[in-house]
Amino acid sequence: MAIPSRTLETEFPDLADSIRHLVQDSIQFKNDRDNYHKLDKVIRGLEERGVATDDDHFKELKVQRARLKDQLYMQAKYNRH
Repeated sequence: MAIPSRTLETEFPDLADSIRHLVQDSIQFKNDRDNYHKLDKVIRGLEERGVATDDDHFKELKVQRARLKDQLYMQAKYNRH
């Protein structure tokens, strides 16, 4: 069974409008958001295949995803519409 991906808008529903505006107004935000979604898809695929959680590469991917998510959240929070 596939693990559904989650968009930033579903992760942060109170910031959905801000996220949509930033995607339209900021190429950097859009690129970071797209990278977050790609990384999330890779991680979810590895989870589906049962990759060991102690795998160093897997851990690093999760750290990268968390950093991107935090960065995107902060931008959306401080650019509310």
